[in-house]
Amino acid sequence: MGQILLIRHGETTWSASRRHTSYTDLELTPDGERQARTLGSALAGQRFVAVLTSPRNRALRTAQLAGLTVTGTDEDLAEWNYGEYEGRTTAEIHDEHPSWSLWSDGCPGGESPSQVGERLDRLLTKLHPLLDRGTVALVGHAHSMRVLAARWIALPPSAGGLLRLDTATLSLLGQEHGRRVILRWNQPAPLPVETESTARH
Repeated sequence: MGQILLIRHGETTWSASRRHTSYTDLELTPDGERQARTLGSALAGQRFVAVLTSPRNRALRTAQLAGLTVTGTDEDLAEWNYGEYEGRTTAEIHDEHPSWSLWSDGCPGGESPSQVGERLDRLLTKLHPLLDRGTVALVGHAHSMRVLAARWIALPPSAGGLLRLDTATLSLLGQEHGRRVILRWNQPAPLPVETESTARH
């Protein structure tokens, strides 16, 4: 069984200001482009059986600048749909709804935690035959990939709230003794792809 390398896209103006960004198709900032190129240095020489990205420009551009050959895009890799909360910060939302939590409440006019979990479960199912051949790289977004990691280790979507994920970081999902585990999380470049045979205990 191969591994899943998660790559969060580089910085945008909205990620820098902590604004929820899902369907708004922003470009990378100059710093975001620099971050993506730095990822390329860490990924040089690594081989992937597939490289899938979110359809959003910020993910596709990150993959391009990192030197990855994209084999496909998948809408299931898109960011959590924030609906009416698109472009707003958590602090702004809390001014109106102090008890609101994305991880338990979802977004009005957008997705609930269970809906995001369902589509990322669907993505993991699609990845299964690819993982039989080796490591797959996914280039996407913070909240959706946090849910994906939670589902990988059989936790509910809400558990993604415990997994902070910064821009232009690398995370690695894999197995240990036949169990699905998180091998690395939220690490800036470089990150080697680890196998169970080389892991230290």
